Amino acid sequence: MTTLELFRTTGPDNVRTKNHAPGNIAVWIFIYAELTEFAFFFLAFLVAKLYFPEDFRQGPLQLNTLAGFLNTLALLTSSFFIARAVQAIKRGAQRQTVIWLLCTVGAGVTYCLIKAWEYQWNETRGITSRTSYFFATYYYLMFNHFLHVVIGTFTILGTAVRAALGHFTADSHEGLEGAASYWHMIDLVWILIFPLIYILR
Repeated sequence: MTTLELFRTTGPDNVRTKNHAPGNIAVWIFIYAELTEFAFFFLAFLVAKLYFPEDFRQGPLQLNTLAGFLNTLALLTSSFFIARAVQAIKRGAQRQTVIWLLCTVGAGVTYCLIKAWEYQWNETRGITSRTSYFFATYYYLMFNHFLHVVIGTFTILGTAVRAALGHFTADSHEGLEGAASYWHMIDLVWILIFPLIYILR
């Protein structure tokens, strides 16, 4: 069972009823706005690829694919962690919730460190945003996603502090679900970025 479950069992007769979306409406408006922003980035990337096919064919060959793979692994793992945190709070397991949230923070920090290593790796090879049209769009898209990871990591850290202070219970954890939904959005966007930037020619 994940944070995106559509049904839950309630009541003494175990009547199955529709469940509301995790988080609140404000969180989902924000998430949809962010997804729309990234959709425009992807569209701009594809248009640039159409106009400068050689740059976009050669560009991925110069990237550190290992860094991209490790970042993918870090974010996929982080989504597992945050899903376990939501499951834990629904059981009323406060300590486990905090542990899983901190694991998510650790995965977010790991992503940032890998990304910093990747940028340094690029710099030592003379790769900058001015190297080609591909790298101009690469840096723009990567930095934007990196910024979202940083924001998301601090959000999850704040959520972990609130969980440790007892702000969430099995019956009241809307804020935690909202933070988890935002983090899953960050992960989803990266799943699209990784093949688009590192693999497809």
